[in-house]
Amino acid sequence: MKRSILLFAVSLILLFSFQILPQETADQNSKQMEACFETLKRGLNSDNLGLQAGCAYMVGEVNCPKSVICLLKILHNSSSEELRILAALSLYKIGDSRGIFAIKQAIKFDESRRVQRICEIFYKAYIQEGTENIVNVAVN
Repeated sequence: MKRSILLFAVSLILLFSFQILPQETADQNSKQMEACFETLKRGLNSDNLGLQAGCAYMVGEVNCPKSVICLLKILHNSSSEELRILAALSLYKIGDSRGIFAIKQAIKFDESRRVQRICEIFYKAYIQEGTENIVNVAVN
């Protein structure tokens, strides 16, 4: 009983510390972000599949347009289906026209049916977002 109360108290303190002490995010033009992007690009060019996967996911999360070329190489050349899907997801999140075109081409030409199907989902979501924006502009 005493142990569970202590565990509850510690988890409660940790939960509130995230709200009380929020961390500031760096500016996308700062030197720290540039170093972060460079590190992620090095990870994308690594031979370690786990490192590549983690970096591919993170460049999509931080919306790093400088990594589009590396992601395109992964989408076109990787032997891992999962890594190609992850590269397509990040390209979709970044929203660069080169990446969207590559996703569209992967629907037709990728050797894996699974990658084709998921790229089709990403492409349809991108098109749907674009039409929503056009409708919002027309209504306003």
